[in-house]
Amino acid sequence: MSLKLGVSWKRVIQWVAITAVVVFVGACFIRLMVWEDNYYREMEGSERDVIAKEAVVEKEIEPLIEEEPTEQEIYEYWVAPDRPRYLSIAKLNIYNRRIIPVGINPTGELATPNNIFDVGWYESSGKPGAGGTMLIDGHNGGPNVYGVFKFLPDLQIGDFITIERGDGLLFQYKIVENKAVLLDEADKYMATALRSPEPGRESLTLITCTGEWSDLRYTYLSRQFTRAVLVE
Repeated sequence: MSLKLGVSWKRVIQWVAITAVVVFVGACFIRLMVWEDNYYREMEGSERDVIAKEAVVEKEIEPLIEEEPTEQEIYEYWVAPDRPRYLSIAKLNIYNRRIIPVGINPTGELATPNNIFDVGWYESSGKPGAGGTMLIDGHNGGPNVYGVFKFLPDLQIGDFITIERGDGLLFQYKIVENKAVLLDEADKYMATALRSPEPGRESLTLITCTGEWSDLRYTYLSRQFTRAVLVE
């Protein structure tokens, strides 16, 4: 009898211990779930929350138009008299490319036209004939076709860029600098790109992507900056 009672009591003690452990672990788990729920409710909308959401949202990329505008579409393109209308670079066989006003996109980067054959004029930069520095960007290509600025790196000091204004006046700029800047340094170089390379003289800066393509960053790893001054 004593043997049987001893075995029975051991089983009871084991059962009680196991039950206590299960209850303790369950309580901890429930408490952790409640704490985590309250924490993320409090953090909702914070910087950490935004970053976490952005990390799982795929980047939406607007498809580029790879079809050249027709002569009629180019001819009918209109802008205000004091704004840039067309860009031409004879050395690269670029003639009367439409200049589309652009601003800053939601990621804080300079926007580009949706058509790879158009170029974008940053509206907060200078205007032709106004004495400031005009900033114009363009694509070096799309998935299947070269873009308007594909061969921008081929330009040399002394080559010319022509801008036609909305009122038909032509402005010619002579290149004084043409360089590639690594992507990680390009943002800092923008301050230079927005200044004239010759103080007090009206200027123009062209920008495009160049260098190696990065699948990870989904962009080229350098930016080409072509800077020119107005020919008086």
